[in-house]
Amino acid sequence: MLIKGVTALVVGGAGGLGEATVRRLHAAGADVVVADLADEKGKALESELSVRYVRTDATDPASVAAAVGEAESTGPFRIAVDCHGGPAGGGRLVGKGGEPLDLDAFRTTIDVYLTGVFNVLRLAAAAIARTAPCGEDGDRGVVVTTSSIAAYEGQVGQLPYAAAKGGVSAMTLVAARDLSPLGIRVVTVAPGTVLTPAYGRSAEQVAAHWGPQVPHPRRMGRPEEYAALVQHLCENDYLNGEVVRLDGALRFPPK
Repeated sequence: MLIKGVTALVVGGAGGLGEATVRRLHAAGADVVVADLADEKGKALESELSVRYVRTDATDPASVAAAVGEAESTGPFRIAVDCHGGPAGGGRLVGKGGEPLDLDAFRTTIDVYLTGVFNVLRLAAAAIARTAPCGEDGDRGVVVTTSSIAAYEGQVGQLPYAAAKGGVSAMTLVAARDLSPLGIRVVTVAPGTVLTPAYGRSAEQVAAHWGPQVPHPRRMGRPEEYAALVQHLCENDYLNGEVVRLDGALRFPPK
């Protein structure tokens, strides 16, 4: 699939992974719609790159529908990338004092990191399905979602997040099968430790902790490496229904 001249929607496009993806797809010639809740960063990207920013809550159907509508209005809408973030509950299933993990925190994490992804996936796919097919295989487009290696080896205290990301990984093949008659592919990236502001600590502290744990290269991942993989997933028509780990061979220890 050619990226040049098509419209791409990047949900979470003002964040670390998202901004790198916006820049990569824009450089490849796509018309990019940035969907996020970070107004200041979204508007800065809009001004710098002449992309369009739409304030978007991934968990809200009307909000996502508006962002999808913006992408459709410039068409042909063929690429949707979802790498949004948000609050994540954590803690041991049973705490040291014998208290069970908070149910509301679990529900919030599932809502943001799993239900929100499903919401973007379903609405973006329905819109891409309205785009005319192209090429000898009748391709219409691709949806790229974002899981995590925590889906496979979640650490102590990560149960809600691991459950949500495990759900994203599990949806991938089923969604690809569901959408295959429409010529829409679904692929997922499962990053390891990528150096973004999401950790809430200084870059130096985060890199010093995680970098030495990665087998090779012995450093944290870079958002630009995520974006490069997203571009390849878009361009390689035979990648479908797959979850691709991007982790330097890192496997999370228990804690």
